[in-house]
Amino acid sequence: MAEFKDFQKLDIRVGKIIEIEDFPEAKNPSYKLKIDFGKEIGIKKSSVQVVKNYKKSDLKGKLVLAVINFPPKQIGNFISEVLTLGVPKDNLNDVILIKPDKDVPIGGGLY
Repeated sequence: MAEFKDFQKLDIRVGKIIEIEDFPEAKNPSYKLKIDFGKEIGIKKSSVQVVKNYKKSDLKGKLVLAVINFPPKQIGNFISEVLTLGVPKDNLNDVILIKPDKDVPIGGGLY
């Protein structure tokens, strides 16, 4: 069983999606994102499997939550620097992003 100290090891922050690209090389339908986490952290890249639920125009400027302290992960020809958080709607290729329901400052940590 995980303990609270295990949760505290995760650095989960609010970021704003500033750029979205198609990712046709991915095994599952995906987008490549650039997410701004503010001055302290900067802009990071992430791959997300949300094509079924979001058009690129839906994502621009949206706030999301992401784990920023995992090691980078190679996904095809792309390096994902953060894990953007979401939950499956119907299956693992049908994901809904986790986002604040109010406007909050980017870079803020989840606790």
